[in-house]
Amino acid sequence: MSMLTPPGMGGQYRITGDKYPRMRPPRRRGRLVSAVVASVAVLGLTGWGTLQLIDVFTGSAEKPAASGAKERCRTKAATAAQVRALPKPGAITVNVYNATDRTGLAKDTADELKKRGFKIGNVGNAGKDFDKKVKTAGMLLGPASAQNASLAVLGTQLAGAEQRTDTRKGTDLDLILGDGFRGLSKPAAANQALTALAAPEPTASPQQSC
Repeated sequence: MSMLTPPGMGGQYRITGDKYPRMRPPRRRGRLVSAVVASVAVLGLTGWGTLQLIDVFTGSAEKPAASGAKERCRTKAATAAQVRALPKPGAITVNVYNATDRTGLAKDTADELKKRGFKIGNVGNAGKDFDKKVKTAGMLLGPASAQNASLAVLGTQLAGAEQRTDTRKGTDLDLILGDGFRGLSKPAAANQALTALAAPEPTASPQQSC
């Protein structure tokens, strides 16, 4: 046995000559696979981060712009909304006429309208054109200029009253009480109707809407 032969090894493991086998460790393929997986993960995270940065610098800039446009549109709509200009009850003179058989109806109604802030003009029985001919709760008469102004305001005090215009001179209104009259509207209901009448309405054109 050669002196270079390790103890316990013989036969085909006998080392002879002047060349010796090199004992190399086995290749570690596991490390190579791990390195490849890690590289793929890094590339994926890098790409995702790039997309996030693009969204931050582009998408976030568009959102405030869109929000600002909506805010400007709301501001324009609020500016376009105009409160309806209506005369105050104190600027409206009402003549109250009774077209029924019930006595004292015109005076009692005139007194109530006065309490509600209206000015009272003539109080008495209706003329022959309307006496015993008004079957509804009442009729409101006034000049054409009062149609969407003082007539509408007086109409809030008597629900269902018919409104007409004539060729009279001046701005006084006539309230003719008919057979269906059972009293003026309750103050709360009249105030609610007046508030709704004066409510602002948007005047923006379809091109200006958002």
